[in-house]
This record gives sequence, structure tokens and C-alpha cells, in this order.
Amino acid sequence: MAARLVIAVNATAGSGRAARVGERAEAALRAAGHAVRRLEAGSPTVMEASIRAAIATGDVDGVVVVGGDGAIHHAVNAVVHTGVPLGIVAAGSGNDVARCLDLPHDDPDAGLQRVIAALAGERPAARAVDAVRVSTGRWFVGMLSAGFDAAVNERANGMQRLQGTPRYVVAVLLEVVRLHARRYRITIDRDTRRLAAVLVTVGNTASIGGGMRLAPDAKVDDGLLDVLVATPLSRMKLLRLLPKVFTGRHVDDEHVSIERGRVVTIDVDDRGPVPVTYADGERFGPLPVTLEVVPGALLVLT
Repeated sequence: MAARLVIAVNATAGSGRAARVGERAEAALRAAGHAVRRLEAGSPTVMEASIRAAIATGDVDGVVVVGGDGAIHHAVNAVVHTGVPLGIVAAGSGNDVARCLDLPHDDPDAGLQRVIAALAGERPAARAVDAVRVSTGRWFVGMLSAGFDAAVNERANGMQRLQGTPRYVVAVLLEVVRLHARRYRITIDRDTRRLAAVLVTVGNTASIGGGMRLAPDAKVDDGLLDVLVATPLSRMKLLRLLPKVFTGRHVDDEHVSIERGRVVTIDVDDRGPVPVTYADGERFGPLPVTLEVVPGALLVLT
């Protein structure tokens, strides 16, 4: 069918690669017979607002986002719970959302062809997946970090010369000198525990940082959140664990635990600086936060 599409491009993603991919995507979608409206935006926030405005007209059959996890994050916040499916052409540095949705994550042209194929039938072929509603009013689809992992994300976001996994590995090495435990209060489905931890991550998907499988068994359609906690450990111990994160074997360590639930609240239980959280690679704000998984809240073109 001929679909009415909005294509949103984060021109800065992947060191400018997304801009070039966006031009190819627009041309290919038009060649496939679709009506395409390209959104140009100076920032992801403006892009999100533009997508919302386009959907509000009632003349949009699908939104195609070209970029990395940050661009996808803003597109998700615009389309979640609208019934409008999201097509993903991953062209960023980490592309963990595409990876965990079993979409092409290292070949933007393959991602584009997947979107075109999904639109080829009488109705768009879409998969319903879970999204996570946050007490701040925002949504995310991947992972939320609230400990050392959030500090690494903040450091990595300021490193423009490196991309993908190397950027996160270097960020870990730079941040590990400041590693220290905090007291957290974590509630999972009304079960509250107080503990000291260096890392607290809530995953709707399995990986972060370009394939670092922090929550290796997390699934985007099981209606559950995987809550990973790493209790206090030395800097050398953390560095020895780092290579295991890429295979998920770190979960066998005595300092690491994972529990699952539908509603999770995280807060600090000491007097230190309030940690900042990150979700889908985007700065999300300080603790406390409450997260609720909403099954099937997001439609993704497959």
C-alpha cells in the first residue's frame, strides 16, 4: 500500500552519517510509492515536537526515524500509545535499541530495506513491544542507568571523537577512578530493599553502549523489567568484569544480581549528591524515579 510517512533524521548521529542515510531513505521510500514528509529539526527535542504535531493531524501512517538511540528515544516519546508504527533505520554510534529489536544495527541500508518490506503489504507489518513509562512523564524503550553506568554515559556523551563500543570502554576507564558505592532504596513490585551499590540498571532490553549486555536475558516483549544491581567492589574487580559484559557472563559474579518486576522505584538512601539517570543514552534527570513497563505500548515496523 502507499503509506503517508514522516521521516525524521538526526543529522548529527553517527558523526553525520545519518544525514546521508536520511537522503537515501527519503528517495527510496518515495521510489517505493509512499508519500514522504521529511522533518528537519535543529535538535532531538524539536524533532519530537514535530513528530507529535504531524501525528495530531491524523494524516500519518508511519514514522521512520534515521539516527541512533537518542533519536529513537525522542521518536518513541512521540508515537507511543498512538497506534502509529515506528520504522527504525539505525545510523548512530551504539544502536542498541535496533540490536535488541532484532533489526539491522550495523547496516543502515539493510534497516531501510526492512522498513520498505514492512510497508509493502496491504497493511504495515508491525510488532507490538513494551515501553517503559517513567514518573517524570517520559518514556524509554531500552535501559535506564542510575549509578556508575549513568556516570559513564555522561562521560561518553562528551566524547565526540570515538564512536560505538570504544567510546563507552574509554569512558569506563576514565570514570573508574571515581568509583564509589551509594546507598539505594529500590522497590520492585512493592518489595523494598535498602542496599549499597555501585551500579543500578533497569533494562527493558538487553544491551547498552554498543552491545554491552548488562541485562542479557531482558526481552522487549515479556512485560517485565530486569533490575541489575552490582554491590560494592574494587576498581580492579570492576575492570576484570568489564570484558564479561559483552557476553553476559558478568551476571555469574557474586557482586551482581538481577531481579524482575513490572514496577520499579529507585531512590538514594544517603546524603550524597543525587545521582542523575540516563535512559536510551539520553540524560533523564535526578532520582527518585518510578518505572512501569507497559506491554505492547509501541508498534515497530518489522
